[in-house]
Amino acid sequence: MSGKRAPRVRVTWAWAGTAARLLLAGVLGYAGLVKIADLTEAGRTVALYRIVPDDSAQLVGGVIPFIEVALALLLIAGLATRAVAVATAAMMVMYIAAIISVWARGMSIDCGCFGSGGNLTSGAERGYVIDIARDLVFLAAAALLIRNPRTRYALDRWVLDAKER
Repeated sequence: MSGKRAPRVRVTWAWAGTAARLLLAGVLGYAGLVKIADLTEAGRTVALYRIVPDDSAQLVGGVIPFIEVALALLLIAGLATRAVAVATAAMMVMYIAAIISVWARGMSIDCGCFGSGGNLTSGAERGYVIDIARDLVFLAAAALLIRNPRTRYALDRWVLDAKER
C-alpha cells in the first residue's frame, strides 16, 4: 500500500511546485517590467533605502528589474528551476533585509517593490509587516522549488529526464 502513496505524493508536490514556480514568475515578471518602464525612478527608490551610495543606487536600480525579468522568464519556462529558485530566494532575503533595515532606522518609505516607491507624507505609516510577510511567502515558494524543482510543464522535466535515460 505504501507503494501507491509515493506516486500520489510526488504528483502533489509537482503541482505545488508548478503553482510556486508560476506565482514567483508572475510576481518577479510584473515587478521587473513595472520598474523597467521607469529605470530612473527605480534608481531613486533604491537610493531612498540609504544602503548603497547614491551614485551606485541608479546602477542597482537599473540592474535589479532585468534580473527579476530574467528569473521570471526562466521560471515560466521551468528551466534551471532549482538554480533560479536559489537566486530568487537570495533576492527575497535581500529584499526582506532591506525592508527591516529601513524599519529599524525609523524611515518611512514605500518599498518600491512593484513600481515607484518614495518617501511617505508626514503622518502616513508604511505597513512594513505586510511587505515582510509577503516576501516571506515568496521566500517559502522559492524554498519549495529548491527542495522539489521537478514541476509540471517545465523544460527541466524534458532535459533532466532525457539525461537520466
